[in-house]
Amino acid sequence: MGITVFDRDDWRWLNEPRAWSDQGGLTVTSDPETDFWRTTHYGYDRDSGHVLGVPLAGDFAIAASFTADYAAQYDQAGVALWLDDRNWIKAGVELVDDEFQVSTVVTRDFSDWSVVPAGHVDRVTIAAVREGDAVTVRYGAGDAEPTTLLRLAYFPPGAEALVGVMVAAPTGPGFTTRFDRVQVTTT
Repeated sequence: MGITVFDRDDWRWLNEPRAWSDQGGLTVTSDPETDFWRTTHYGYDRDSGHVLGVPLAGDFAIAASFTADYAAQYDQAGVALWLDDRNWIKAGVELVDDEFQVSTVVTRDFSDWSVVPAGHVDRVTIAAVREGDAVTVRYGAGDAEPTTLLRLAYFPPGAEALVGVMVAAPTGPGFTTRFDRVQVTTT
């Protein structure tokens, strides 16, 4: 049996953090020096960030609404689709050079990163939908339906992925994120 939260009992951790709670949603404090990245530009591979997800094959959708206490360069929170250490997608809000960015990293052997300025961020909703061999990532402010297209990316069709929420603190001491709405569905 897995962790019970957000009306499901099959959640499990990839890299369980030292501090988290499932009371009133999900509150996660990322461990320091955690990240997801593979090779490109920086020359290192990291898969130490935290993902709480459910295993899903085929087509699916995830939407997560959250707030976070971003404090250090590259603090990040959002959603993740994890096949293995060479194939994954993460999308969310990231603090970059003291500015909030909505970011997406797609990894297929090598990571690539795209960002869009987010302005002042209090609460956001990030959604990812897998249909066949593609994932569409969208963003919305607050509880609004995520309508702003961030990325359309290839993702291996049919293969089981760990689909859920993620946090990481690559350079800082860690920070706290509160996920109060997460919906995962198969389509």
